[in-house]
Amino acid sequence: MNGIELYLLAQKLMAIATESLPEDAALRRVTPVAGLVLEDVIRNPGASAAAVSERTGLGPDHVSAIVAELAADGLVETRDERILMSRDRSFRISDLGGIDGALAAALPDAGAGAVGEVAAALDSLARHLEPGRLLRGITDFDAAYRGTPPWDIGHPQPAFAELARAGALSGRVLDVGCGTGEHAMLAAGLGLAALGVDSSPAAIAIAQRKAAERGLDVRFAVHNALDLGTLGSLGPLGDQFDTVLDSALFHVFGDEERRRYVDSLRAVVSPGGRYFMLCFSDRQPPGFGPRRVSQAEIKDSFADGWQIDAIEPVTLEVTDPAGVLAWRASLTRT
Repeated sequence: MNGIELYLLAQKLMAIATESLPEDAALRRVTPVAGLVLEDVIRNPGASAAAVSERTGLGPDHVSAIVAELAADGLVETRDERILMSRDRSFRISDLGGIDGALAAALPDAGAGAVGEVAAALDSLARHLEPGRLLRGITDFDAAYRGTPPWDIGHPQPAFAELARAGALSGRVLDVGCGTGEHAMLAAGLGLAALGVDSSPAAIAIAQRKAAERGLDVRFAVHNALDLGTLGSLGPLGDQFDTVLDSALFHVFGDEERRRYVDSLRAVVSPGGRYFMLCFSDRQPPGFGPRRVSQAEIKDSFADGWQIDAIEPVTLEVTDPAGVLAWRASLTRT
């Protein structure tokens, strides 16, 4: 399938969506920011504007204004300060046709095998469109930390806490993409020299405050994960580490940035040093969140200069109680 054919297929799929839900023209007017509020209401029916504000990072007045616009379009309704999806818009997921059905309608002359091939091609295309781009800007991350982002659970990931109990953390520890610093503080609590770095100034400020409140000796700094070789400029810990922890950073990178990230890690992990990484697994169903990662992708990314010790299925804890199906990869720098 070439680019023109893909474009024509997309137009057909859009036509199917429009014909299937003709009354939902209002949905196409929803801005990305309003979409955050709408998604939160879907996930948390009956929430107050204050609760939506806390989870999305938007100001309470901003949320209230967006809710008023969504209500005017008949998408939500309010009852006693609770925000709910409009009852007129309720439907069961079984009321909608599946992806294969939509593709079959878009390709009426194709057999079942061809429809399956197109579905596979679209899935492959989605994997290579680098959805992580949406999460990379410092401003975007800072906006997330005005509330409580899904990955900020207020304690170390159980999969990393298990490593700590097993004595797998040692020497100088780097928590890369540290967020609000729970894993750097986990290492510091074991008496290890620890540094946490993140591209978000807001996250680093929170981490520094938490460390001071807990009386922990740990350093935090704003720094680019793609340029770890310059960490020596930050102070006495230098730029070589025995243990590197990565909780939910690797999976935000697209293919080119992923290569740069691995090169960046190679520059700071001492020979024999360990790198532990948690990322979304391709076992997690498609949908909200960053790019899913396969075991093969991890092995390919770290084929040069690394020994893969283990890639294990674990649960990545998030603010959603269901959690995320993830991989815990353990590697040694050769």
